[in-house]
Amino acid sequence: MIDLRLVYRRAEEHTKLFVGGLFCLLLLLILFQSIFSPGIVIAGLVSLIALVVVFTRPILILGFLAIYLPFESFLLKFAPDDVYLIARYFSEGLIYLVAFVVLIQLFTGKIKFQSTFADTPLVLLIISIIASVLINFVPVSIALLGIRQILRFVLVFFLIVQLKPSQAFVRGLTSMMFGIVLFQAVLGIAQSFVGQPLDKFLLPSEGHSFGTITLTEGVDQFWDPGSRVFATLGRYDRLGNFLYVFLLIAAGFLFTKQRGKQFESLLPWVFLLGLPTLVLTYSRASWFAFLLGFLFIGLWIKKDKRVAMGFVGFVVALLLILGSSGLRVSLLTEGSGQTLTERFFESFSYARWSGEYYGLGRTFWFVHTPLDIVSKAPVFGWGPGQYGGGAAAALRNTVVYEKAGLPFGVYGTEGFIDNNWFSLWGELGTLGMILYLWIIFGLFASSFRSYQLTKDPFVQALCLGFCALVIAVAFNAFTSTLFEIRTIAFYFWMYAGFVVVLGKTKNE
Repeated sequence: MIDLRLVYRRAEEHTKLFVGGLFCLLLLLILFQSIFSPGIVIAGLVSLIALVVVFTRPILILGFLAIYLPFESFLLKFAPDDVYLIARYFSEGLIYLVAFVVLIQLFTGKIKFQSTFADTPLVLLIISIIASVLINFVPVSIALLGIRQILRFVLVFFLIVQLKPSQAFVRGLTSMMFGIVLFQAVLGIAQSFVGQPLDKFLLPSEGHSFGTITLTEGVDQFWDPGSRVFATLGRYDRLGNFLYVFLLIAAGFLFTKQRGKQFESLLPWVFLLGLPTLVLTYSRASWFAFLLGFLFIGLWIKKDKRVAMGFVGFVVALLLILGSSGLRVSLLTEGSGQTLTERFFESFSYARWSGEYYGLGRTFWFVHTPLDIVSKAPVFGWGPGQYGGGAAAALRNTVVYEKAGLPFGVYGTEGFIDNNWFSLWGELGTLGMILYLWIIFGLFASSFRSYQLTKDPFVQALCLGFCALVIAVAFNAFTSTLFEIRTIAFYFWMYAGFVVVLGKTKNE
């Protein structure tokens, strides 16, 4: 028989310990607040909780980051100056902390090393980057920041592979991400109605620096208030990126025969609210990225007649609009009060492309990166942190631009070139680019192979959606520094890890 008195006595002892511990913690917090600012105390408490979780369940930290990142730029608006540096790099620091814990678990034998097809190209890529640093005599500080900019989110893929999350974890997290998509979509639609007041509340307009290093530049709202929605992600293109990532993953489930109808109640709302919000972002790169990925699934893989008819209808509608509107596409340029139709057709405007070239925009760097940058360092490039990406921009590193006789990035002042592929080409050279593409194409091939081999409908859908995402991201990387943006790069590499883990598990 159970001795109830013993049970009650132990419960009472545990309660006393809990209350005593909580009281001591409160005393410590009050003491620390009298010495440090409230912001420092809160940051320390959050860091302590994160430290405990990362050593007990590191996969939960990566799941937390997936939920947190869409709100990060908005939350940073309220971070006090004395803790801004900690808050700004809190999410990235958690990735490194998880990496540290995973290394400990590998060395102690707690987890077994999981090999992937990407191990060889990654090792070779790191060797080529080190060679580039040595050949170009890149200062250590610049080299480290440049390498961080290139590889920090690639690390997420390898962490996911080693931690081997369960299908239940992936399903639960994906469901939560669809919920966040719905929230962002509703907020974005509200922006289009409310306009400037909501824009002003959401926009992270203030920049922050640490010494000579730019932490965040702040966002200059050069577009009309309410005309391009961005929800909590800070910029309209980042909301567009975030939306198409999960719309394509949702499309994988939409086109897959599923036992139990995965996300049956969520999927209709994801498309009904997500697609209009994607349009309202006015992010053309996001539009075309989603369209390419969706057509890959609907036309190329599934050969769905409804998608074919819809696409033909879409093209016919565009031609009718063009014919009846009297638009002169070749003369269209960006301007105030631009309509959706003008925004779409401006993508094909000679005046726009010409203006971008002479205004030192994206077109200029399409031409001059191979002519003036790659041609002078074709094999190993100029080294990490030297050209075209966020590290060169943040460090105000003009060395390579001056050697090549070129202005300092977009508009001659920004340091980046709005083209991730060409930025990597300039920094890593042709050898580094080939190795990086080896990883990307390997992810596509691995995911597609798992889609063909597995019988599990959830894994099939996830792999199909990820294949579409690779196509979308490959296109989008020509229009921005995509692999450096945490609100898309993190999810790309995280889902890359998911499809490799689940594909390997189901095919073993």
